[in-house]
Amino acid sequence: MCGNNMSAPLPAIVPAARKATAAVIFLHGLGDTGHGWAEAMAGIRTPHVKYICPHAPIMPVSLNMNMAMPSWFDIIGLNPDAEEDETGIKKAAESIKALIDQEVKNGIPSHRIVLGGFSQGGALSLYTALTTQQKLAGVVALSCWLPLRNSLSKSVLGSNKEVPVLQCHGEADPLVPLIFGCLTVEKLKTMLNPNNITFKTYPRMPHSACPEVCCFKHAHHSLLLILALRMILKDIIECFSSFSTGNDGYKAVH
Repeated sequence: MCGNNMSAPLPAIVPAARKATAAVIFLHGLGDTGHGWAEAMAGIRTPHVKYICPHAPIMPVSLNMNMAMPSWFDIIGLNPDAEEDETGIKKAAESIKALIDQEVKNGIPSHRIVLGGFSQGGALSLYTALTTQQKLAGVVALSCWLPLRNSLSKSVLGSNKEVPVLQCHGEADPLVPLIFGCLTVEKLKTMLNPNNITFKTYPRMPHSACPEVCCFKHAHHSLLLILALRMILKDIIECFSSFSTGNDGYKAVH
């Protein structure tokens, strides 16, 4: 089953406390919605940053015996060389590019938009960033992989050859094993400026975005890192001027 031709509801949005001059677009994982992430983003609400958490359309997913669920594209297998839904991946990326375009029309330049996601959403955020002509502020990719990595090359790169990328992965992830993250970061280093790529692994962290487990805490810390430490959005840096980066249990690989 390929493609993603079913409609999705309007995104969950956490508005800026004041005038929005920057935005974070964050994509949820398979079977989820944007609501949970929007609730979490509300806890780190900032004066000039708008948080946008879109919902994937509902479609049959081959991996889950063709059960219908929120999914950005079809997932056929769970190994690095599994067949991929190329048509669905590309269509999903176009929908995210359209969302970025809408924010540009709303007055937020694309270079002040961070694109991120968890699991399948992180995969889509990476693919979109690599193929769009919209220059982005940064990318946050949590517990994910790079779709269609074997067919991607520098020739397809859009405007983000120098984009900062923060990639995070749990070492105990049973659903998207760490090897996916390792293969992804190695591919990214061949396409982007490797000095702008940060890969962090977390011991004992599984594959989860639930508030009850440590992954959620680390995921949000990771999101803050790219916003505050990468210095890609001035307003966010000012807001998090007191943000501390003590020992949080990760291992960083540049």
